[in-house]
Amino acid sequence: MLLESEWETRKKRIDSKLQNLNPPWKIISHHDGLDISQLDKVAVREFPTENGPADYALFVKGQFLGIIEAKKVSVGAANVLEQAKRYSKGAAKGPGNWDSYRVPFLYATNGEQIYFLDVRNKQNISRKLSSFHTSDALHESFHSDFAGSHQWLENNPVEIEGLREYQKKAIEAVEQAIRKGKRASLVAMATGTGKTFMTVAQIYRLLKSKTARRILFLVDRRVLAAQAVRAFSSFNTPTGSKFSHEYEVYSQQFRRDDLEEDDFNPSLLPSSYLISPKPSHTFVYVSTVQRMSINLFGKDADWLYSSEESDDESDAEKLDIPIHAFDLIIADECHRGYTAKETSKWRDTIDYFDAIKIGLTATPAPHSLNLFNEVVYRYTVDEAIRDGFLVDYDAVRINSNIRMNGVFLTEGEHVDIIDPETGVKTYDELEAEREFASEEIERKITAPDCNRKIVKEIFSYADEHRQKTGHFPKTLIFAVNDLHNVSHADQIVSMCREVFGQGESFVQKITGSPTVDRPLQKIREFRNRPEPVIVVTVDMLSTGVDIPAIEFIVMMRPIKSRILWVQMLGRGTRLCPEINKTHFTVFDCLDGSLIEYFRNTNDFALGLPQKDVVPIEKIIENIYNNTDKDYNIKILARRLQRIPKNMSGDAVEEFSRFIPNGDIGLFAKTLPSQIAKDFAKTMQLLRDKTFQDLLVNYPRARNIFLVAQEAQDCVSSEVMFKVGDTHLKPEDYLQAFTKFIQDNQDQVDAIKIIVSRPREWKTDVLEDLRKRLRGEWFDEDRLQKAHECVYHKHLADIISMVKHAAKQDEPLVSKEERITRAMERLSQGRDFNEEQLKWLDYIKGHLIENLTLDMADFDLMPVFSLQGGLGRARKVFKDGLEELVSEINYLVAA
Repeated sequence: MLLESEWETRKKRIDSKLQNLNPPWKIISHHDGLDISQLDKVAVREFPTENGPADYALFVKGQFLGIIEAKKVSVGAANVLEQAKRYSKGAAKGPGNWDSYRVPFLYATNGEQIYFLDVRNKQNISRKLSSFHTSDALHESFHSDFAGSHQWLENNPVEIEGLREYQKKAIEAVEQAIRKGKRASLVAMATGTGKTFMTVAQIYRLLKSKTARRILFLVDRRVLAAQAVRAFSSFNTPTGSKFSHEYEVYSQQFRRDDLEEDDFNPSLLPSSYLISPKPSHTFVYVSTVQRMSINLFGKDADWLYSSEESDDESDAEKLDIPIHAFDLIIADECHRGYTAKETSKWRDTIDYFDAIKIGLTATPAPHSLNLFNEVVYRYTVDEAIRDGFLVDYDAVRINSNIRMNGVFLTEGEHVDIIDPETGVKTYDELEAEREFASEEIERKITAPDCNRKIVKEIFSYADEHRQKTGHFPKTLIFAVNDLHNVSHADQIVSMCREVFGQGESFVQKITGSPTVDRPLQKIREFRNRPEPVIVVTVDMLSTGVDIPAIEFIVMMRPIKSRILWVQMLGRGTRLCPEINKTHFTVFDCLDGSLIEYFRNTNDFALGLPQKDVVPIEKIIENIYNNTDKDYNIKILARRLQRIPKNMSGDAVEEFSRFIPNGDIGLFAKTLPSQIAKDFAKTMQLLRDKTFQDLLVNYPRARNIFLVAQEAQDCVSSEVMFKVGDTHLKPEDYLQAFTKFIQDNQDQVDAIKIIVSRPREWKTDVLEDLRKRLRGEWFDEDRLQKAHECVYHKHLADIISMVKHAAKQDEPLVSKEERITRAMERLSQGRDFNEEQLKWLDYIKGHLIENLTLDMADFDLMPVFSLQGGLGRARKVFKDGLEELVSEINYLVAA
């Protein structure tokens, strides 16, 4: 090949490329007397100019529109556009003059590489093409008013109803890049922040301005294509009509039940729109990259159908599509492509077209940055959480010896042997020991007991959630695989149905497997209907799918890709005011190793699994003392952003005493800038003890809670507790708690009262105790969980936990047990009348919730005030009420 002459390169490579286009270029040689006014779709060899002969001169409808500079195949083409420029300046018969250039479209090629430059705009730079333009493409481009289109964008500000400020900024950044002549740009916006809605608005403006007429919206899942079609159909334009009423919207074939709008039937794109694009065509086409790849290059089964989650695009066919079929390509979720082959197909498909290219992603990856050159706008998870558009997460680590250490089978052990091809099961008795590493679990061997216990752990948390909120949390479980006959996903579905006991429809599998009937309909049901509540998937729901009500995400599969990890977590970040969602929970079933592995990712402020255990006042003091200041400002803003989701109207009134209009959400959003602008004034407010107390104990909106009845099973789960900068196991955490109690029995008055002066027990002492413990990382909820894990005691009360730490033989009891015992001791040797016994029942119920009783409670607490309050209580107990209250508090603490 290196010996091929330039003449041979022209004949074998360049001529054939020009003649194989649709329509083809007719190739002729220049001769005296040639009437160029009659030339159309003609490439003239050795066309003379004042600066020498051009290798090829391209004529369309009598106009000299293009010059091709040809070199032999062994010569790089990138640096030979200078000759084409020289010929353009010497072309006396060119159709215009652009800063001394007479011919607008210039090419340099060695028969394999093609470089192109449109010289009409000084900002334009050369770009590589996959093929030559057709004569139709040159004629359309020559008569397009790009300057007018760009001027429209500049003169018309982004004013589309429903756009958030950051979405407007993203649109403006893309439009500015286009006006500067940039042909590729990347928008990085956190999952759940409305990339699709923003993009539909972006596309509308580009169509309206005529910056683009033919637009390809490229996705890599049919479910995402359906989601995009819904977004276009529901978008209201500034004129008050639907997007699809102003511009044509096309897609690939969907089932009726794939779409949510019963009255919307997306149109299929006519093949002629791809094969013979016309300037009159103005439309958006939504397609999967798999389908478009087939249209361009033919079927490649090795890539298209190797994944368990691949969509079936077998009805697609290869088409003869010119490179100018689209003016603009938007690639959604362009971070996808976890293998070199997948990345190559993305690149080949996108690079085939000579179009402006915009990538959308939540997680920029090296391959997406290479495809789209630079991030022109970025909106991160941290920003979205701070601004109140996303929620963050808590984490639970689930321990499994098998998951972490593998399986060891002994000689003589009975096993089932399954043929993956047929599903036929046989039974065998091992003749020798066998060992399987952890990475072989669910690939070579499965241990049903392991999976069942993990599911039971999830159930214990889900049931606790149900008791607190009145509903089971929408749960997304990522299984290892969905292989025929040995499907981990199927096993998890079966076990969830068994353990949760809520019926078949409560738990569903949604994967790309042929065994899943109508997966897009199932996704729609997961999003919009009460059931399913639990969905098991592998990859299909790992990206792009919008289901705001998800509250639990369960990671049962090993992950090494940071992008995939962040995308999976992104399924839970969306707001859902209908269920008062303040956060979601991630269950790391690999002993917390995933969270540890990805703790330094830039997309989430990841740490080891933990609750919000650092008291707000501690965070504020860290900021005040400039201790890891930026981090603590971020954490404080996140904490405060949760308040508006829980607060009542009374809370707004109370906050209005400190901040304008009581708008704690706006206060949290602007907190970093307020601290930077006026540190002293802002810290004075934040350090105000009354304000700090309000931040923690603000009036909550009324929620429905059920009484907890079942204990959490800690057999196969482990919680890590943070104390300062250290993360401790439950037993070590309780040892630290014991040490604190024993070291402070004489220093902390509340502890001393519990241990040795129970007659002084009252509400103020309880509050002081809780506050002091929170300041040392020992809040009551976490202490209860630690005691449950270590001592298997459910909901131990704070008094018994302190007593037990001070003296190990003191029993751990629940609040109900403590109060029942105290009231029994109160009744010993006393005769109460019928009305007094009723009031003692009211007191018992109050104590079970509050552990103390004050005289003021009789007027403040509804359980008493509805019966006549303090006045009535004094009459019922005559003159002995104060003494009775004192005795009750003593018996509670004793």
